[in-house]
Amino acid sequence: MSNSLFDISVGSYLQALSGMTTVLEKGAVFAADNGLNADDFVSAKLHDDMLPFLFQVNCARMHTIDALESLKSGEFSPPKSITQRDYKGLQQMIADTTAELNAVSADEVNSAQGKTVTFKFGKREIPFTAENFILSFSLPNLNFHTATAYDILRMQGVPLGKGDFLGQMRIGV
Repeated sequence: MSNSLFDISVGSYLQALSGMTTVLEKGAVFAADNGLNADDFVSAKLHDDMLPFLFQVNCARMHTIDALESLKSGEFSPPKSITQRDYKGLQQMIADTTAELNAVSADEVNSAQGKTVTFKFGKREIPFTAENFILSFSLPNLNFHTATAYDILRMQGVPLGKGDFLGQMRIGV
């Protein structure tokens, strides 16, 4: 059996966001249990030259819903700015993104199969097929940013494990 564009995109996105939901929930519980303000996590970074937790979590939306929008428009560009949110706002954004993904139809996504999606960044333009855009750009970026968000919270002391990150796997035969 082959996987459809919907399976490789929305199916994978939902798994990643389910992990992100768990990671965010555990971060909130850890902060509350330890007398910390979860909003302090929003500006935390792994290194001075890296973008903060806020950016990493926002990228989970960018590389899911925005990536699907690019299948329709044929163009993907990074946002000009990232919406400032507090920790609860980040949790709500992930919940809203998950709800939006659950409302996307397979036919809507699969209709983009074989179409061109061009990544535009400044003067740079990189053309992809829709399938290669998802497989070699969107999913690796989503995984990078969700892993970085996980790592930032882990560095803050949040007791997380690989199972938290993996999310709801698609099991069965």
